[in-house]
Formats: sequence, C-alpha cells, structure tokens
Amino acid sequence: MQRIGVFVCWCGSNIAATVDVEKVSQVLAQEPGVVFSTNYQYMCSQAGQEMIQESIHKYNLTGVVICSCSPRMHEATFRKTCEKAGLNGHMVEIANIREQCSWIHKDKEVATEKAVVLGRAAIAKVHLNAPLTAGTSPVKKRALVIGGGIAGIQTALDIADAGFDVDIVEKQPTIGGKMTQIDKTFPTLDCAACILTPKMVDAAQNEKIHIYSYAEVESVKGFVGNFNVTIKKKARYVDETKCTGCGLCTEKCPQKKVPNAFNLGLDNRRAIYIPFAQAVPKVATIDADYCTMLKSGKCGVCSKVCTAGAIDYKQKDELIEQEYGAIVVATGFNPIKLDKYDEFAYSQSPDVVTSLEFERLMNAAGPTGGTLLRPSDGTHPHTIVFVQCVGSRCDDGRGKSYCSKICCMYTAKHAMLCREKYPDTDVYVFYIDVRTPGKNFDEFYRRAVEEYGVHYVKGMVGKVVPQDGKLKVQASDLLGGQQLHIDADMVVLAAAIEPDETARPLATKLTASMDTNDFFTEAHPKLRPVESPTAGIFLSGACQGPKDIPETVAQASAAAAKVIGLLCKDSLTCNPCTAQPDELMCNGCSSCEKVCPYGAITYADKEFRGPNRTTLIRRVAQVNPAVCQGCGACTVACPSGAMDLKGFSNKQIMAEVDAICR
Repeated sequence: MQRIGVFVCWCGSNIAATVDVEKVSQVLAQEPGVVFSTNYQYMCSQAGQEMIQESIHKYNLTGVVICSCSPRMHEATFRKTCEKAGLNGHMVEIANIREQCSWIHKDKEVATEKAVVLGRAAIAKVHLNAPLTAGTSPVKKRALVIGGGIAGIQTALDIADAGFDVDIVEKQPTIGGKMTQIDKTFPTLDCAACILTPKMVDAAQNEKIHIYSYAEVESVKGFVGNFNVTIKKKARYVDETKCTGCGLCTEKCPQKKVPNAFNLGLDNRRAIYIPFAQAVPKVATIDADYCTMLKSGKCGVCSKVCTAGAIDYKQKDELIEQEYGAIVVATGFNPIKLDKYDEFAYSQSPDVVTSLEFERLMNAAGPTGGTLLRPSDGTHPHTIVFVQCVGSRCDDGRGKSYCSKICCMYTAKHAMLCREKYPDTDVYVFYIDVRTPGKNFDEFYRRAVEEYGVHYVKGMVGKVVPQDGKLKVQASDLLGGQQLHIDADMVVLAAAIEPDETARPLATKLTASMDTNDFFTEAHPKLRPVESPTAGIFLSGACQGPKDIPETVAQASAAAAKVIGLLCKDSLTCNPCTAQPDELMCNGCSSCEKVCPYGAITYADKEFRGPNRTTLIRRVAQVNPAVCQGCGACTVACPSGAMDLKGFSNKQIMAEVDAICR
C-alpha cells in the first residue's frame, strides 16, 4: 500500500475563508494509506515546499496529495518540489479546492464537505499511480506566423533577428494588414504608411523571412516543436519571379468596374491590380471573379502588354508542406457588418460611412486623393456627426458586449484632422462614455475638445434619415436634458471590431481555444498572456482581443520572445502520460487512429497464441510515445476499451468516482 501525505493549503483567505482547512486535513488523515496530513497558509511558498520535502523524507512518503488551487497554476511547482526530495513527480496529485470549491461556494459547511470529497478522490487516484518517466523530442528550428499585419511583421522580424527562419502566411496579396489603410495614428498623428512600410520592406529583404502572400493555412498536424503545416498558395495568375511591379497591366486592363476592396468599395479598380503603391510583394494579382480572359477565354490584354512575360492564365493553386517548431497567430480584426443597424441609414445613404471608410476618404492615397468629399455628390461636407459605440457594449443581441477599445481615440483623431484641414466644418461626437486609458491618450482627447472645438455630446443617436440631400440626425443630450436635431452632411459610425472571419476555422485546425466572441484565449490572462493553452501556439495582436497599434507591437515582440525561447532548445521533454493499447483486447477497428489529432497511432499485424497451440495473426494498434500528447481522444473512442492513458487510466478515474460517491 502507498504511504500518502496530504497537504492542505489555505491560499491566504482564498480557500480558508470558505473552507475549514483544519477539518479537511483531519478528515483526510483517516483515509486508508494516509500516514501524514497537515495544513499551511501558503503551500506554494518556499517554507511550504520545504515542509513537503521534509515530510517525504520523515514519513517515507510514496505519494503526495496537495489540496490547493488549480493544477494549471502550481502542478509543475509541486512536482519539482517532490522530485527534489526523490519522489517521482507523477506520484503527486492536486485536489483543486479553490476554483472548484471555495470560489464557487458561500456556505462554509458545504464547501468544507466538498473539499473533503475532492481530497478523497485524489487520494484514491494516488493509490493507483505509478512512476512515469518523460522522454524527449527534437525541436524544428523554424517558426510560422499566420497573418501579415503589423503584429505578424513585428513578430517575424524579432524571431528572424534571433537567427531563426520564419515564414509569414498572409491571405491578402500583400502584407501590411489594416494599418496600410490608415492615414494617421494616434496620439502622435504621424503617418501610418511612413512607420509601417519600412518594416514591410525589412521583412521582405530579411534573408531569414519568407513571405507566402495570397495564401492560407490548409491543415496543421503534429505538436509543439514538430508541427507539420500545409499551406495553400492561391493562384494569382502572375509569376511572382518574373513580375516587376511596373503596373502597365493594371493601366491597360479593359475591365475597370471592379469594387476596390482596399478602399472598401468606395471606388473601382481593374481586374488585374496591385493593392497599393507600397505593396509587399509588389506583384500584380488577377481577380478571377472579374477577369474576362479567365471567365470566357476572351481578352488577354494584360498578357500582351506585359514585357516580362509574367502573366500565366493556367496557374493553379499550390500546396506547400513545411515543418515548424512554433506557430504564432496574428490574424487581426475586422469591423462588424452594420446590416442590423439600419436606424443609422448606413444601407440607405452613401454619406453614412464607417470609421475605416472615413479613414480612406481622408487618406492621400484614398479614392479622393485625401480631399474629404461626400461619396454621394463629391461636395465638401460642412457638418459631420460621429456616432460612438455602434455595435460595441451592446446588450440587445445585435452587436458585441465588449468595448472595442480603440474607437474613442480614433474618433478624436478623425475629429481633430477634420477641424485642422477644414476649419469651416462643424464636428459633433455622440458618446456613451469617453474611454482613453493610455499614455498621452486623455490629453489627446482634451485637445480635440479644447483646441479644436469639437462638440462632444453625451448621448446616443436615435435615428438618421436621409432627406433633401441632408442627413437628419435625431439624438439626445443627456447632460443638457434635451433632444437634438442636426442637419448633417456626413455621419461616421464607429463600428465595433471583431476577430477576422478566418479565426474560428483556424482555431479548429490548431486545436486552440477561443472565447464566445471568437477571440483566441490565452493560457493565463495575467501570467501567460501571449501563449495559447495549446503548447507551441502563441498569440499576437488583435486576434486575442481589441488593441491599438502600440499594444499590438508590444505583444508581438512578447510572442516572438516566447518563440525564441522555445526554438533555442534542441529538444523538449515529452508528456509521459501517453496512450497505451492492450493488444489482447484490441480488435483493430481503427477508431483510435481516426480521432488522433497528432498521427501517433498506427496499426501492425502481430502473432498471438490461439487455442490448441495455434497461431493467429491479428491487426492491433501501436502508439508512438514520442508523438502522442496524451489528449485522451483515443481512450474514449475505443469501443473495446483496449486503449488506456498512463496517469489517467480507466481504473484511476473510476477509483476517483467511487471515492466521490461513497
């Protein structure tokens, strides 16, 4: 029988305020196999760890149960503590009496009873535990960054500077992301292109960085240190190695009425196009949905005028397979669609625009050359109304419940730029609250009010009605206690931001966690903010939550640092809790092989002794322990119960259930 020690942690008042820790340690001391039981205020402290080590030596403990916080927090800490005392780390079990008990109960008696039950279940499991030894697996010293916005570029540059190869996969024809569409950045009002394009060029010229533009991740297999990724490089019908980016084809193409996605449909482009002047790579792309040659076989003008012979109408999608040690997700964000907000007349009037569309109208490289003109008639607007929180902080089910974080600041920026360039323009901003946390952010907002004379009105716009060339805005002034009626020339909606639409399917491929809003979930919001719960997957930028540019760049470098720390290692310690088949029970059905996300299970024909000294050849499962990550998917899929998981065997789990039920 095992000699088990039980250690109950107070966790200050986190546990002790709701759980009678003294009673828990006394009751668990009566359990079979328990030779020592105690409690201490902070078991994870140096003094607490020394207490555990001394007890292991004094009482010759062969197993340890620690009733404390979640194993996600301190399981590794306590395992290392026990290993220093000569006890195998996998003879340690954590009973989570904080998150699963004290934090969710108010009744001390009920919480204490539950803590005893959780401790009893952990003791039952320790009785069946066996020492486990971890193996090692090599690390592929190459990183993949999914997304080529400012977050992805910064991450890639930092990883490359450390001497590691890195690939950027970007779904658009050029890297740069949303920042390429922005005119000025807050709070310094410096040119977005002026600070972004040098980084784009650095990424393109860095010999350690390879850019897969106009491409997507098709599939991901493997595990931390050894990911096998298939990248789908979409056909752009232009040979990248030959195209010089001269732009002659984009000038001569007869198909001129293609909505320009880069300018958000505010103007048109040709069927063959380069998104913008500083695009990287500066290579033309043919839009197959509009190209006359690809649709009907007639035209071919771009091929005739291309002196480099780069046009290839027969180009096909290409699949590229590559191995990586780490993956960084930097898929960014999009403004939400405003179909459900028809009270603002967004679908009724072209003069009602989103903030990003307004950004393009103000941009020197935009559809109006930087001159602010109304989309409907091309005249200069004299009264502009900005509406904050359209779809943000929404509790009616149409939008998002969260604050989009950047809207207050970029609206102040837009208002200031309007007043600076066009002093004859009246600017109104309707808001719920002005949220400006950040260095020099509040001062920036105050400048808009005090220096530029922007009218900030606390209240919401109820309705916008297009009438006689004007936009009739009906709104409330909560501080003034009155209804306002404004004849506006333009209305700008600060739409909420949400994760890119590719985030959810990508998370499925990566087996990464997401929250209810489709943002990627971090391993720990405070202690591991750039790591995914899935080992080897890291998060960078707005894919994890709304962020401004400085915060995005900071997180991008943090993710890069984590990747560099991983790639610096020659090998990683494997999880010893791997699957193992009982060959006598296995019927060779392949159910486990089909559900294994890591490709760790194969099948082999083996000889077995049959009745009357006969020999039978049977097909049985084989598990590669170096590849298996111990997820347990195979154990629940096996219909015959032949597959088991070391450290979490069916017997151990049933022993825990029995202990809870008695």
